[in-house]
Amino acid sequence: MTAELYIVIETATGDVSASEGQLRAVLALSKIASVLIRPVSGSTLAPATTKRLVDVIQSRSVAALIADDAGLVRSLKADGVHLSWSKEQIARFKDARANLGERYIVGADVGRSRHDAMELGEAGADYIGFGIPSHVEDRETAAERQLDLIDWWGEIFQIPCVAFDVVNAGMASALAKARADFVAVTVTPAMSPELAAKTVAEILAAISLSEAHA
Repeated sequence: MTAELYIVIETATGDVSASEGQLRAVLALSKIASVLIRPVSGSTLAPATTKRLVDVIQSRSVAALIADDAGLVRSLKADGVHLSWSKEQIARFKDARANLGERYIVGADVGRSRHDAMELGEAGADYIGFGIPSHVEDRETAAERQLDLIDWWGEIFQIPCVAFDVVNAGMASALAKARADFVAVTVTPAMSPELAAKTVAEILAAISLSEAHA
């Protein structure tokens, strides 16, 4: 099975015109499974401006997810919530599921925890994410660990897994070969729409090539 693209778009409070331009450029590439709207560090998502992004995403028949705010998901009629990595992930998942019910997507990044991944899978998470938490200093070792986790999960479990914090095409290719169901590419506010589209296109090409040679 070919890995699909999961876009993480980071946006700041207030004017989201830059994020909207990035979104339109990236979504024009097609083959995007879902987009996560996430505030930049130290910021929050404003409902009115976030709604604009949700509408752009859903207009392309792509799932619109919002980070860490199940109430905002419900009020904006987004498709689901993504729970960023936390030591309290199990409790947060149960709260989000109770708030949203079964009709919304509830997925969670478990960082590098096999225990949390299995427990969330048993609890009914729609997907499990393996990422590299920002506090981790040895990123190279963490990337190898992520690859092992993705391979382990894909061999045993049916619940989809997302590979987060993918920084280049080579990493994307390796994760796709390891049976990641989704490869997540982050679009930051500093990127122009053209650079965002170029970055995503390179990752998409790497995934496609890895599957062709599998």
